[in-house]
Amino acid sequence: MSRKQLFEATMDQARTTISKIFNGEPLSYTRFNLTQNMEGDNSHVEMKLSSDVDDEVDANGVGENINQHNRPYYPSKLNKHSPKTICRFVIGILFLFIIGYLIGYLSNRNTDKTEIKSNCPVFNEIAPVREEAVYSLDWSDLRALLKKKLSISNIETSLKEFSSASHQAGSTGDEALANKIMGKFKTFGMSTWTDEHYVKVHEPGSSKNRVLFRGNIVGTTEGYLAYSAVKTVQGAALYAHYGRAEDFRRLQELNIDVNGKVVLVRAGLLSFAEKVANAASLNASAVLIYPDPFNYNIKEDTALFGHVHLGTGDPYTPGFPSFNHTQFPPAQSSGLPSIPAQTITIKQATEIMSKLGGRTSPLGWSDGNLRVSVYKLGGDGDGITVEVNNVLVQKKIHNVFGVIKGYMDADRYILIGAQRDAWGPGYARSTVGTSLLVELARTITDMIKNDGFKPKRSIIFASWSAGEFGSVGATEWLEGYLTSLNLKMFSYISLDEVISGSDSFKASASPLLYELLERTMKQVSSPLDATKSLHEQFARSNWEEFVEEPMGLSHSAYPFQTFSGIPSISFRFTSSSKSYPFGTTEDTDQYLERFTSYKTLKLAKSAGEVVGLVALRLVHDHLLKLNVAKYTSLIRSYVSQIKSKVESCQTSGLLPSTVTMQWLLSAQGSYDRAASALVSAIQNSDLADMEQCRIINNRIMRVEGSLLSPYVSLRESLFRHILLGSGSHTLAALVDHLEAIKGGLENADIDQFKNQFALATWTIQGCANALAGEVWDMDNEI
Repeated sequence: MSRKQLFEATMDQARTTISKIFNGEPLSYTRFNLTQNMEGDNSHVEMKLSSDVDDEVDANGVGENINQHNRPYYPSKLNKHSPKTICRFVIGILFLFIIGYLIGYLSNRNTDKTEIKSNCPVFNEIAPVREEAVYSLDWSDLRALLKKKLSISNIETSLKEFSSASHQAGSTGDEALANKIMGKFKTFGMSTWTDEHYVKVHEPGSSKNRVLFRGNIVGTTEGYLAYSAVKTVQGAALYAHYGRAEDFRRLQELNIDVNGKVVLVRAGLLSFAEKVANAASLNASAVLIYPDPFNYNIKEDTALFGHVHLGTGDPYTPGFPSFNHTQFPPAQSSGLPSIPAQTITIKQATEIMSKLGGRTSPLGWSDGNLRVSVYKLGGDGDGITVEVNNVLVQKKIHNVFGVIKGYMDADRYILIGAQRDAWGPGYARSTVGTSLLVELARTITDMIKNDGFKPKRSIIFASWSAGEFGSVGATEWLEGYLTSLNLKMFSYISLDEVISGSDSFKASASPLLYELLERTMKQVSSPLDATKSLHEQFARSNWEEFVEEPMGLSHSAYPFQTFSGIPSISFRFTSSSKSYPFGTTEDTDQYLERFTSYKTLKLAKSAGEVVGLVALRLVHDHLLKLNVAKYTSLIRSYVSQIKSKVESCQTSGLLPSTVTMQWLLSAQGSYDRAASALVSAIQNSDLADMEQCRIINNRIMRVEGSLLSPYVSLRESLFRHILLGSGSHTLAALVDHLEAIKGGLENADIDQFKNQFALATWTIQGCANALAGEVWDMDNEI
């Protein structure tokens, strides 16, 4: 009720009272009732006269007001000139004055409170909403609104606005984009902030990196690999296909020694860092990486950029954040390579490979399209010198954030992020993701302001810097807030590299999110055929076979998933035949248009809808759409593999009988039972009970973080997830270790296996305990 309405109602009641006083009608009393309305407004004043009270009394079976003689009390008619009349007149005026004062005071006080302490996360003019509020939009309305408001025209405008020829991390171009994104968030009415980090990155030195073959310089290139060892080495050339572990095993089977060799490998299939790490583990002296025309459709002199840190974040502050006030100890990541690595162009690779001697490469390795007659492995006379002169510099970078706060559980949030920087134009690498980030923020804030959408939980939008150096900005932020994030942040969605083709759709995600992602694909139209959904177009009859792929180090969501224990999604429209030239100067809007057959805008809209629908579902429903049962099959699969290999090694006498599977099987059973119990609890709970839903959601949110091994040092192994991470603590590493024991390899340490076996067992049991909920509900049979 407005102040004007309050005043008019009060005056009407007051006039009636005075009229009764002067007309000699039965005296009545006035009662004021201050009640709080649904919107939290304390200014509702109710003035009840005798007629009102009589209605209430009648309802209880009692009639008129009576005096001590049980008769109605009617005073005689008053003389308007009598002292009593004048006295009553004065009292009435005073009474009205007090009423007016109280109404004005209460109204003003409440108005001030509303203006200052509005719980509205985005728009101050919206009244605060309480738990009992009714949400006006159901899921079908919400989905239709997103598809309508996330328009191709707006996406196209943003793509033009955020396209930049130069925005390398820490540069003025990068900072200008950061300010532009911040301005957009503020325009949308979002709460914004930034954090800055001082990170160390490699840049080309004044003396350029060089490659010499048989004593002669092989062309020139502007490309380089950040975090390579800075040194000059020599060695015989050795072609090793893609540099995968299986490629090096194939060379060993051919009795070819990698020790001291300069290894040539093709770009693709795995990260540059993993290629270099594989070569270094076999004591290669250096690695050269080139883009083969079989994989890349680029110019023969196009330079290739990248990094070779086997990790993410600033490698000189491993496990802790590089804030300016941090006292940096003399430490460096174990993922930094000990050997130099350098990229070369197609032209340089052709010059070297055309002159290599030695035996012909194995079957399947000669499928490249370099202009050479045959791909050979190289001989002792094919000497190569690699000279790397990169310099280490410190740069200040900024991450930019905007938040839409939830109306009920504001302290629970999903984060949508995109890389902002790039070595060159970086159109597909960063511009597309940044544009979609801004457009999703615009769309959702508009739905809140104009359509009545009220998200239960918060949505954070993040623009990361230094992504080209290995998700540096994102990882440093995670390191800075690690202790609280996996207790409050329930999902991360990456917008990086969402378009790198059009005829295939690939997704990497936490198993907790598989079901939600698959359902979302059924609700988004295919950009190739509007009559089909994404699921019909790309997943067909088997989502896991055609869409799902493992999340690896090259995915920007990887540190969120495996370092911080936050369920994450990374997906992309891609090509099944050619690799997109990320990390080159050819990553432009024109190239992407040609590469996608001029469907970039349609693909961008579909990608935006996938992200938007997943995010909205996670902040709309009472219960988080995270399926804990999906981890049951993954754990069971690993335990089955370990059991089979343990029994095989024990049968062969390679493993003592004291190694028992009993406890690992028990831990697996504990997780199975805890997951089943949660599903049962959900089915038997009142989902309209917000507190009950919050308790269940808390149990769901504990799962991913509980799969991080608590026994691993962050400085030694950043990616602690025992199922999806990397390192000796993972279940995959246990399987490999047993394989090494069975094969009689020298590095097969049985005591180390037993130790990691026990720690992995307790990690799974700990996850089961966290999922079970309260300590009295935990399965303590182990």
